[in-house]
Amino acid sequence: QVQLVESGGGLVQAGGSLRLSCTVSGSIFSISPIGWFRQAPGKRREFVANIYMDDRTTYGDSVKGRFTVSRDNAKSTGYLQMNSLKPEDSAVYYCRYYASGGAWGQGIQVTVSS
Repeated sequence: QVQLVESGGGLVQAGGSLRLSCTVSGSIFSISPIGWFRQAPGKRREFVANIYMDDRTTYGDSVKGRFTVSRDNAKSTGYLQMNSLKPEDSAVYYCRYYASGGAWGQGIQVTVSS
């Protein structure tokens, strides 16, 4: 069974930075893209970023130029570096493993104060 554990969330002031981590167990990390999504209260889950096995990346329009997704296959961990944070980035952030039927992390809160 694939399990994803996120860490690194918290409270930060506008303009600050946070780095989220997503560690995968129970499956081969390197065979799957890793995705990041977020969901704010009352809103639909929103795509944030993907990183593929060849390190190609894609980003949602609202985070382009501010967020950077990366992966470390040796550590079975994906990362989301978030810079120049805005209050509208406040949400629960989820990581996604796409292979083996797919799995989601439990979610981690990011709050950006103005």
